[in-house]
Amino acid sequence: MLSIKKDQLAAMPAVEFPGRSIIVDTPAKARDAIDYLMRQPIVGFDTETRPSFRKGQNHQVALLQLATPDECFLIRLNIIGMTEPIRHFLESPDVLKVGLSTKDDFHALRRLHEIEPRGFIELQSYVKDFDIADNSLQRIYGIIFGSRISKAQRLTNWEAPELTPAQQRYASIDAWACLRLYTYLKSGAFDKASSPYLVTPDADNDADKTIADA
Repeated sequence: MLSIKKDQLAAMPAVEFPGRSIIVDTPAKARDAIDYLMRQPIVGFDTETRPSFRKGQNHQVALLQLATPDECFLIRLNIIGMTEPIRHFLESPDVLKVGLSTKDDFHALRRLHEIEPRGFIELQSYVKDFDIADNSLQRIYGIIFGSRISKAQRLTNWEAPELTPAQQRYASIDAWACLRLYTYLKSGAFDKASSPYLVTPDADNDADKTIADA
């Protein structure tokens, strides 16, 4: 199986998002974005929610990220809500959508509006066919591409009036990375036999277990 250790991941260069981040903060912008995305064969998917630092406090999902190879649409659900075009896109089987820990995302989205997501690929399940034991996006990406996704912005305020450039890059990378991983693995270009992260099933990795990214 394939697994990467914390120190190996930490030594890797950070990923840079190569595309364009597009803020979507009005229903009209959302309609135009969804019209475009409905014409794409595959789209990367992720969400962000404002972190809670008090027991019993929960926030609704604030951001929906939908990525193509060249851009990522950052849809500010905390501002515009779950519009009908967005709901239609999430429920459409006609566009393949790739995400990680999608059940958690669906649960968060259903707190905004009842939806029945269709056309989704769960990356955590998909990578098992390539003997990848790790579940987190960071580690899967490190194993496949040898670079590290920074999580520095994860606990920032996703309901802020304006998203900072750093927040935009972070949010875009996660959705784009899901898309890139799936298309690369699907192409057959990955050779697991030559990977430097091959480990034996009984290797002592207990101290380095991974936690799935949302």
